[in-house]
Amino acid sequence: MLEYAPKGLIGVLTPQANTTAEPELSILAPPGYATIAARLTSTRATMDARLVDYLEGIDATLDQFANAPVGAVAFACTGASYLVTPERGAEIVQAIEKARGYAFVTAADAVFDAIAVLGARRVGIVSPYAGALHEKCLAYWPARGVNIARVVQIESAGGAFHPIYALGASASAEGVAAVGTDVDVVAMLGTGLPTLPAILGSAGGHVPVISPNLCLMWRIVLAITGEAPSAANLKPWIAGDGWGERLTARLAG
Repeated sequence: MLEYAPKGLIGVLTPQANTTAEPELSILAPPGYATIAARLTSTRATMDARLVDYLEGIDATLDQFANAPVGAVAFACTGASYLVTPERGAEIVQAIEKARGYAFVTAADAVFDAIAVLGARRVGIVSPYAGALHEKCLAYWPARGVNIARVVQIESAGGAFHPIYALGASASAEGVAAVGTDVDVVAMLGTGLPTLPAILGSAGGHVPVISPNLCLMWRIVLAITGEAPSAANLKPWIAGDGWGERLTARLAG
């Protein structure tokens, strides 16, 4: 038993400059769970090139955990999944799980599972991506059978240290509001986009709001406990049960 993770130790793979995934996942982690992180690294100049490196170097990144007793690993990088087919993505996950002996959950798979259990037929997308990655995102989800009914693209101001990580939670909330209510679910994409205040602010509303980090923690906990994904066990996460108080305390501190 681990002192700070008696229920489960969660490994997190996150892009090297991502300033959001680890804080949000630590807030989302229920009592008894803890996270340790390994950084996906690349020296490439463009975001797309770095995402390719993250996928190609995934085994070396996982090696950073050495023999730490992780119960499951979260791949907190949604964009990388857009660069391979859904079939290739599934092959990568299966190969890692077979070789490593623990559950490996990608951000994209976690979001897809949430959309599926909610039975969402019309999905609103809040995209923090630009250029080719935005287009690949919009091609990826229909390839998995997701019907995108509305797209709102948000972008950071010029000169920011990163086009996604520099966005604030207010941009997420504005994106959610711009999607409107003529959808079954709003999915804010990108693990580097701060989303928890927007989700908590939308709790109890007409349309459920999800994000990769929220969905990742939900699916990782289910993988550790052996429970199957369902709308019943997802909805408390969307409502902010437990983590809403932790977020409020963190922001107040």
